[in-house]
Amino acid sequence: MTVTVRSFAKINLGLRIGAPRADGFHDLLTVYQTIGLHDVIRISVMRGTGIEIRCADPRVPRDESNTCFRVVEEAIQQLGTKGRVVVEIEKRLPVQGGMGGASTNAIATLLGLERALKKSLPVAERLRIAAEVGSDLPLFLIGGTVLGVGRGEQVYPLEDLPAIACVVVTPEVGVSTPNAFAAWDRLCGAGALAREDASGADASDRVERPEPAGLCPARTGEGARPHMSRGGSSRSAGSSKLTLSGPSDRMIELSRALSAWLSEPYSGAPFGRGRAENPLLELVRAGIENDFERVVFPEYPELCEGKRALERAGAKYASLSGSGSTLYGLFASRQAAAKAATGLRKQGWAAQATVTLTRRSYWKRFFG
Repeated sequence: MTVTVRSFAKINLGLRIGAPRADGFHDLLTVYQTIGLHDVIRISVMRGTGIEIRCADPRVPRDESNTCFRVVEEAIQQLGTKGRVVVEIEKRLPVQGGMGGASTNAIATLLGLERALKKSLPVAERLRIAAEVGSDLPLFLIGGTVLGVGRGEQVYPLEDLPAIACVVVTPEVGVSTPNAFAAWDRLCGAGALAREDASGADASDRVERPEPAGLCPARTGEGARPHMSRGGSSRSAGSSKLTLSGPSDRMIELSRALSAWLSEPYSGAPFGRGRAENPLLELVRAGIENDFERVVFPEYPELCEGKRALERAGAKYASLSGSGSTLYGLFASRQAAAKAATGLRKQGWAAQATVTLTRRSYWKRFFG
């Protein structure tokens, strides 16, 4: 039996990076939002044993390092079943694009496998498997607008808000998430060292915040690469003196903005009624931003230019998604998004118009 599943992407509505943790990850605070762009996953179960990953994109691994392979391996063991599982991945989302492509593929595979086997794991067991395989996986077990904390794997469904039009720009560059975390640690460490040199005090005793980067700063060198850890984060570079040792002020700021946004009453009325505008636009205007822009834009100036292009095209809000390289802009209407996408393509950008997916729409369209 073959089951076909749509594997929907996500964007990040704000992302704050906290202190490196003892387990090598970083504390994060973000709002995930599923959108209409997707890959297609086909899962087949037949006689025999083993797991086979098929994909025409050579950048997608086909061994046990593939997230789909890892969830199948774990699920088969927990379900107490046998068989040869073939997972075919039709890639439409960018690889290393910040849209959760590998993670959403894995969740689509997990749920498709359950349907193919006509067996189901308990919800708590699904979440456990997802969190162990990768930080971004659990959000795709919820869909819609989702609060992510911890290393991103602790997820809480937020109010199912109206869909909003958006344009996604996918530059031809891949950004390594572990390298982006390492660059963030270096940026925080550089600020700590500068203050320590100036004051003679031990900078590790203070919570530090990196200075804001310019909109399109010059390209900088990559520097040393630290040991990379599982799940997309990285172990902190250098000594403990170079990294944040306590809760970040920036995490607290975003937490307050989210709390203020969530406390606003929402009538559930259609767009343009109830609240003055779509509540997602109210959220992004609360001052949220993606910390990764501070380290990714200096390394890849073309991504910064892509954000500016979205803003010039009329986006109410534009941002990097995750660690990139995908950029997105939120628009007042689908017509405005479609017009913007057409104009951006004429300028040479790979741009697609789509919409955010409510939780209900996400699950309604999941099995194709």
